[in-house]
Amino acid sequence: MPSSDDLRTRFLLPQAGVRGVSVRLRQAWADLREPAHYPPRARDLLGQAVAAAALFTGHVKIDGRLSVQLRSSVGLRTLFTECTAAGTVRGIVQLRDGHDAPADLTALGDDALLAITIENPGLDPREPQRYQSLVELSAATLDAAFQDYFLRSEQLPTRLLLAADGDQVAGIMLQKLPGDEGDADGWQRAGMLFDTLGRGELLATAPTALLHRLFHEESVVVLNQQPLRFACSCSRERVEGMLVSLGREEAMAAAEEGQAEIRCEFCGRRYHFSPDQIAQLFEGAPLLASGSERLQ
Repeated sequence: MPSSDDLRTRFLLPQAGVRGVSVRLRQAWADLREPAHYPPRARDLLGQAVAAAALFTGHVKIDGRLSVQLRSSVGLRTLFTECTAAGTVRGIVQLRDGHDAPADLTALGDDALLAITIENPGLDPREPQRYQSLVELSAATLDAAFQDYFLRSEQLPTRLLLAADGDQVAGIMLQKLPGDEGDADGWQRAGMLFDTLGRGELLATAPTALLHRLFHEESVVVLNQQPLRFACSCSRERVEGMLVSLGREEAMAAAEEGQAEIRCEFCGRRYHFSPDQIAQLFEGAPLLASGSERLQ
């Protein structure tokens, strides 16, 4: 049996006509945060965004990866989290000097941008298919913003709760099944049970125990479980492509003091290139440039 930690669980409330997914991360969360130290609110917001990406990947058909991104010009510059079809997660937060994430996300200002991006493989592996949805940041919390998005943009009644601290990350999401499946008051009944759950209980309770505690009268059915782990998609080849995309002059300038060092912000791995190695990249530049990628 899988551990109750680092696991995504998909479930069904058949009588109510409701589907759900829950996520719990512990070791993956520790591994994800290892390369950087974040102040408390930024750390918890990152954890909630990781949980959201993992939850959404369990609800929609993903062959590649799904990411959640938040950008603003106030305090928090960028938050990025990602979950892949293979069950790997990663994420980072970039803050302006001396700042932490705000307690109320509406304080990020009118130019704040929250987005969900799905990237699936295309016919040409160098050109994946991308679909992006923008989420209005009109709520104080990340889960409330996403809950409003699914209701307004997807016309899917949704309940969502996200929680994180220094030890673990957890999330749970309910959605009404499309059509007339379930009895007449099934969604209302599931929502009332959901409302009894707080962030502290969500963090403290193992997923299977939580589902039983909340929904045992609804004959909850566990559909499947998938282990989750931290992993980064960076590689020397991707870094080479990024250097080529900068152009010869800028890439060579990075190695003026003997070698260029590029550090992946997601995993902390460092890649080193001598001037000769960079020059060799540009001997095959047309081929490399066509498939170049940013580290993200």
